[in-house]
Amino acid sequence: MEKDIEKVKQKAEVLIEALPYIQAFNRKIIVVKYGGSAMADPEIQRNVIKDVTLLKLVGFKPIIVHGGGKEISSWLKKTGKESEFVNGLRVTDADTMEVAEMVLNKVNKRLVAMVEELGVRAVGLSGKDGGLLKVDKKLSDGKDIGFVGQIKEVDPKILFDMLEKDFLPIICPIGMDDSFATYNINADDAACAVAKAVGAEKLAFLTDIEGLYKDINDKSSFISRITVSEAKSFINDGIIGGGMLPKLSNCIDAIENGVQRVHILDGRLAHCLLLEIFTRQGIGTMIFHDGQI
Repeated sequence: MEKDIEKVKQKAEVLIEALPYIQAFNRKIIVVKYGGSAMADPEIQRNVIKDVTLLKLVGFKPIIVHGGGKEISSWLKKTGKESEFVNGLRVTDADTMEVAEMVLNKVNKRLVAMVEELGVRAVGLSGKDGGLLKVDKKLSDGKDIGFVGQIKEVDPKILFDMLEKDFLPIICPIGMDDSFATYNINADDAACAVAKAVGAEKLAFLTDIEGLYKDINDKSSFISRITVSEAKSFINDGIIGGGMLPKLSNCIDAIENGVQRVHILDGRLAHCLLLEIFTRQGIGTMIFHDGQI
């Protein structure tokens, strides 16, 4: 009996610890970029959707921007087409674009169904809906890699309409150019652009690593909090490189354009979003303005 009471007390303490964060971020927009390995495991996928749904139910205004690269590669393989990448970007010819749009919309509606099952109303969108994401062709070091889009404009009206009507928007990163041709967009870029356009309080990247390290081979060098100036110096000094470099650059860009805080989290860890947002310690890396506490 005493053990049971102790467990109940611990649960109560967790809820009390979360209270000031719930109060601080009530009715604030949080954009969650969801992709990577966290999308491949059904159990992790359910946990992520539960986290976002809970954020919605306690007063946040979440928006999900998702990827689907691994699923696109799988479907391309089924059609006998090998995936080709240049500097981390998928080479996207017309056939690949058709498969990518099909797969991303399939993933999108699966996530909508999971949210709806938990009692929250969700709407699945692509960047084509309502002129949400307008793009130009993106080149990679001057090389044409097909229908890969660089976002030039975000029209968030449809998102504000959805949020006002108490829906949870779920966005797949597909956009159109001025000629209404369809383009694939890097999901990190899409999440960053959406967060800036809606003036999000928070932008959370669910990734395949725990966060930032000064030395990726030294776990004791983990960085839990970092200012924009420190992040820039890490990039300039070559401390941060590889696949984390464009992600950190996106984080800096988001904060310099109105987003208050950006979080880099390990999406493979169960309930990483709740642990980061509702606890004093947090579990990932938080990037924020110079001078903020």
